[in-house]
Amino acid sequence: MAFQLSGIDPAPFEALFALDDARLRELGAKRCIADSDRGYPCRVSLEDAKTGDELLLLPYEHQPATSPYRASGPIFVRRGAMRRVLPASVVPPYVSARLMSLRAYDAGHMMIDAEVCEGVDVARELARMFRASAIAYVHLHNARRGCFSCVAHPAWDESFGCTGG
Repeated sequence: MAFQLSGIDPAPFEALFALDDARLRELGAKRCIADSDRGYPCRVSLEDAKTGDELLLLPYEHQPATSPYRASGPIFVRRGAMRRVLPASVVPPYVSARLMSLRAYDAGHMMIDAEVCEGVDVARELARMFRASAIAYVHLHNARRGCFSCVAHPAWDESFGCTGG
């Protein structure tokens, strides 16, 4: 079944880049400058920041639903990043180069499936998960640090001529 990965909306974070470091600390956030081309995965653009890019490391409520699985955690957001929605069934290097935890939820925001896999296996696992019609969406997390990465939804895939859910 086809799926589609998407980044988060950058709008809630844009004004935070104008704050000084003391105010960011009060909000539980920290300004960072990427010192390598890996290790600073932007949750908006679904790609690793490049050396020298400015980012914020801040708490983000990735599962805001009224559910036992309500959750938040740290994310990186790159200054000026544009929200990325990938074509159907595409998994970017941002995901495929990492060990990932997949957490599948139904329409009532209850977790009904989960898997840990190498990033190169994410497409296969997402396709398997979305074959279950009860799955409404899947959250991807970086397994080693547990940080939210992105969300997957069922998608139309013209190469298969079917819907993903």
